[in-house]
Amino acid sequence: MTNYQLKTDEIINGLTGVPRLLLHCCCAPCSSYVLDYLAEYFDITAFFYNPNITENDEYEKRKAELKRYISERTFRYPVSVIDGDYSPQLFYDIASGREELPEGGERCFLCYNLRLEKTAQLAQEKDYDYFCTTLSVSPHKNAQKLNELGGALEKQYGVPYLYSDFKKRNGYKRSIELSAEYGLYRQNYCGCIYSKRLSEKEKNSEKL
Repeated sequence: MTNYQLKTDEIINGLTGVPRLLLHCCCAPCSSYVLDYLAEYFDITAFFYNPNITENDEYEKRKAELKRYISERTFRYPVSVIDGDYSPQLFYDIASGREELPEGGERCFLCYNLRLEKTAQLAQEKDYDYFCTTLSVSPHKNAQKLNELGGALEKQYGVPYLYSDFKKRNGYKRSIELSAEYGLYRQNYCGCIYSKRLSEKEKNSEKL
Protein backbone atom coordinates (compact mmCIF):
# COMPACT_ATOMS: atom_id res chain seq x y z
CA MET A 1 0.00 0.00 0.00
CA THR A 2 1.28 3.47 -0.88
CA ASN A 3 2.67 5.62 1.93
CA TYR A 4 1.07 8.93 1.02
CA GLN A 5 2.96 10.83 3.71
CA LEU A 6 6.16 10.03 1.82
CA LYS A 7 4.52 11.32 -1.37
CA THR A 8 3.71 14.57 0.46
CA ASP A 9 7.35 14.79 1.52
CA GLU A 10 8.51 14.32 -2.07
CA ILE A 11 6.20 17.07 -3.34
CA ILE A 12 7.21 19.51 -0.59
CA ASN A 13 10.91 18.80 -1.07
CA GLY A 14 10.54 19.65 -4.75
CA LEU A 15 8.77 22.98 -4.25
CA THR A 16 10.20 26.27 -5.44
CA GLY A 17 8.81 29.49 -4.05
CA VAL A 18 5.50 29.47 -2.17
CA PRO A 19 2.84 27.79 -4.33
CA ARG A 20 -0.87 28.51 -3.96
CA LEU A 21 -2.90 25.64 -2.51
CA LEU A 22 -6.69 25.32 -2.54
CA LEU A 23 -7.42 23.16 0.50
CA HIS A 24 -10.88 21.69 0.94
CA CYS A 25 -11.69 21.90 4.66
CA CYS A 26 -14.36 19.76 6.28
CA CYS A 27 -14.29 21.32 9.77
CA ALA A 28 -12.05 23.28 12.13
CA PRO A 29 -10.73 20.33 14.18
CA CYS A 30 -9.59 18.34 11.14
CA SER A 31 -8.26 21.46 9.47
CA SER A 32 -6.28 22.67 12.49
CA TYR A 33 -3.28 20.36 12.14
CA VAL A 34 -3.39 20.29 8.34
CA LEU A 35 -3.32 24.10 8.10
CA ASP A 36 -0.49 24.34 10.62
CA TYR A 37 1.52 21.76 8.70
CA LEU A 38 0.94 22.99 5.16
CA ALA A 39 1.13 26.73 5.87
CA GLU A 40 4.84 26.20 6.41
CA TYR A 41 5.14 25.61 2.65
CA PHE A 42 2.04 26.95 0.86
CA ASP A 43 -0.07 30.08 0.50
CA ILE A 44 -3.39 28.44 1.41
CA THR A 45 -7.00 29.17 0.64
CA ALA A 46 -9.26 27.11 2.90
CA PHE A 47 -12.32 26.09 0.87
CA PHE A 48 -15.31 25.27 3.07
CA TYR A 49 -17.51 23.21 0.78
CA ASN A 50 -19.58 20.53 2.50
CA PRO A 51 -23.04 19.86 1.05
CA ASN A 52 -23.08 16.60 3.03
CA ILE A 53 -23.86 18.60 6.19
CA THR A 54 -27.61 18.21 6.13
CA GLU A 55 -28.59 20.75 8.80
CA ASN A 56 -28.08 24.47 8.18
CA ASP A 57 -27.30 25.29 11.83
CA GLU A 58 -24.62 22.62 11.90
CA TYR A 59 -23.16 23.88 8.64
CA GLU A 60 -22.94 27.46 9.90
CA LYS A 61 -21.44 26.38 13.22
CA ARG A 62 -18.66 24.38 11.56
CA LYS A 63 -17.92 27.17 9.09
CA ALA A 64 -17.74 29.77 11.86
CA GLU A 65 -15.35 27.61 13.88
CA LEU A 66 -13.03 27.21 10.91
CA LYS A 67 -12.97 30.96 10.33
CA ARG A 68 -12.38 31.60 14.03
CA TYR A 69 -9.44 29.20 14.17
CA ILE A 70 -7.81 30.78 11.12
CA SER A 71 -8.30 34.28 12.54
CA GLU A 72 -6.78 33.33 15.90
CA ARG A 73 -3.89 31.21 14.69
CA THR A 74 -0.61 32.63 13.38
CA PHE A 75 0.71 30.94 10.23
CA ARG A 76 4.02 31.28 8.42
CA TYR A 77 2.33 31.96 5.08
CA PRO A 78 -1.12 33.44 4.40
CA VAL A 79 -4.31 31.47 5.00
CA SER A 80 -7.59 32.84 3.65
CA VAL A 81 -11.10 31.34 3.44
CA ILE A 82 -13.58 30.81 0.62
CA ASP A 83 -17.12 29.86 1.58
CA GLY A 84 -18.52 27.35 -0.92
CA ASP A 85 -22.18 27.20 -1.88
CA TYR A 86 -24.33 25.32 0.61
CA SER A 87 -26.31 22.90 -1.56
CA PRO A 88 -27.35 19.85 0.50
CA GLN A 89 -29.56 18.59 -2.33
CA LEU A 90 -26.39 17.69 -4.24
CA PHE A 91 -25.51 15.26 -1.47
CA TYR A 92 -29.02 13.80 -1.32
CA ASP A 93 -28.85 13.25 -5.07
CA ILE A 94 -25.70 11.14 -4.89
CA ALA A 95 -26.96 9.32 -1.78
CA SER A 96 -30.25 8.37 -3.45
CA GLY A 97 -30.63 4.59 -3.46
CA ARG A 98 -27.63 4.24 -1.14
CA GLU A 99 -29.23 5.42 2.09
CA GLU A 100 -28.86 2.05 3.81
CA LEU A 101 -25.24 1.42 2.87
CA PRO A 102 -22.79 1.27 5.79
CA GLU A 103 -20.59 4.22 6.67
CA GLY A 104 -17.24 4.18 4.93
CA GLY A 105 -18.53 2.57 1.73
CA GLU A 106 -19.75 3.64 -1.69
CA ARG A 107 -21.96 6.49 -0.46
CA CYS A 108 -19.02 8.02 1.35
CA PHE A 109 -16.76 7.62 -1.68
CA LEU A 110 -19.26 9.52 -3.81
CA CYS A 111 -19.35 12.22 -1.14
CA TYR A 112 -15.55 12.45 -1.19
CA ASN A 113 -15.65 12.88 -4.94
CA LEU A 114 -18.42 15.49 -4.80
CA ARG A 115 -16.32 17.72 -2.57
CA LEU A 116 -12.99 17.00 -4.24
CA GLU A 117 -14.30 17.66 -7.74
CA LYS A 118 -15.71 21.03 -6.75
CA THR A 119 -12.31 21.86 -5.26
CA ALA A 120 -10.50 20.78 -8.42
CA GLN A 121 -12.88 22.83 -10.59
CA LEU A 122 -12.29 25.95 -8.51
CA ALA A 123 -8.53 25.33 -8.45
CA GLN A 124 -8.53 25.20 -12.24
CA GLU A 125 -10.73 28.29 -12.54
CA LYS A 126 -8.60 30.35 -10.12
CA ASP A 127 -5.25 29.02 -11.35
CA TYR A 128 -4.06 27.40 -8.12
CA ASP A 129 -0.84 25.40 -8.14
CA TYR A 130 -2.27 22.50 -6.09
CA PHE A 131 -5.51 21.26 -4.56
CA CYS A 132 -6.06 18.93 -1.63
CA THR A 133 -8.46 18.03 1.21
CA THR A 134 -8.19 17.75 4.98
CA LEU A 135 -10.38 14.63 5.03
CA SER A 136 -7.54 12.12 5.33
CA VAL A 137 -6.62 13.36 8.82
CA SER A 138 -9.62 11.46 10.18
CA PRO A 139 -9.13 7.79 11.09
CA HIS A 140 -12.67 7.25 9.76
CA LYS A 141 -11.79 8.36 6.23
CA ASN A 142 -10.22 6.13 3.57
CA ALA A 143 -6.97 7.84 2.57
CA GLN A 144 -6.30 5.35 -0.22
CA LYS A 145 -9.62 6.20 -1.87
CA LEU A 146 -9.20 9.93 -1.34
CA ASN A 147 -5.85 9.88 -3.10
CA GLU A 148 -7.15 7.73 -5.94
CA LEU A 149 -9.94 10.25 -6.51
CA GLY A 150 -7.56 13.18 -6.20
CA GLY A 151 -5.22 11.64 -8.76
CA ALA A 152 -8.06 11.09 -11.23
CA LEU A 153 -9.27 14.67 -10.81
CA GLU A 154 -5.73 15.95 -11.29
CA LYS A 155 -5.73 14.36 -14.75
CA GLN A 156 -9.22 15.62 -15.51
CA TYR A 157 -8.70 19.25 -14.47
CA GLY A 158 -4.97 19.69 -14.99
CA VAL A 159 -4.22 20.91 -11.45
CA PRO A 160 -1.71 18.89 -9.38
CA TYR A 161 -3.20 17.07 -6.41
CA LEU A 162 -1.24 17.14 -3.16
CA TYR A 163 -1.13 13.44 -2.28
CA SER A 164 -1.41 13.05 1.47
CA ASP A 165 -2.47 11.07 4.51
CA PHE A 166 -2.58 13.65 7.25
CA LYS A 167 -3.29 11.19 10.05
CA LYS A 168 0.32 10.02 9.74
CA ARG A 169 3.00 11.36 12.10
CA ASN A 170 0.40 11.87 14.81
CA GLY A 171 -1.60 14.32 12.70
CA TYR A 172 -4.92 13.23 14.16
CA LYS A 173 -3.50 13.38 17.69
CA ARG A 174 -2.22 16.88 17.04
CA SER A 175 -5.64 17.95 15.72
CA ILE A 176 -7.17 16.85 19.04
CA GLU A 177 -4.55 18.85 20.96
CA LEU A 178 -5.15 21.99 18.87
CA SER A 179 -8.91 21.57 19.25
CA ALA A 180 -8.51 21.57 23.02
CA GLU A 181 -6.10 24.50 22.94
CA TYR A 182 -8.46 26.67 20.88
CA GLY A 183 -11.70 25.32 22.33
CA LEU A 184 -12.91 24.13 18.94
CA TYR A 185 -16.31 22.54 18.52
CA ARG A 186 -15.74 18.85 17.79
CA GLN A 187 -18.71 17.13 16.22
CA ASN A 188 -19.25 13.38 16.72
CA TYR A 189 -20.38 12.60 13.17
CA CYS A 190 -19.16 13.53 9.70
CA GLY A 191 -22.10 15.77 8.86
CA CYS A 192 -24.64 13.80 6.87
CA ILE A 193 -27.94 12.56 8.27
CA TYR A 194 -26.86 8.94 7.89
CA SER A 195 -23.70 9.34 9.96
CA LYS A 196 -25.68 11.30 12.55
CA ARG A 197 -28.21 8.48 12.89
CA LEU A 198 -25.38 5.97 13.32
CA SER A 199 -23.71 8.13 15.96
CA GLU A 200 -26.96 8.48 17.88
CA LYS A 201 -27.61 4.73 17.63
CA GLU A 202 -24.15 3.92 19.00
CA LYS A 203 -24.57 6.47 21.78
CA ASN A 204 -27.92 4.96 22.79
CA SER A 205 -26.42 1.46 22.72
CA GLU A 206 -23.74 2.54 25.19
CA LYS A 207 -26.46 3.55 27.65
CA LEU A 208 -28.01 0.06 27.66
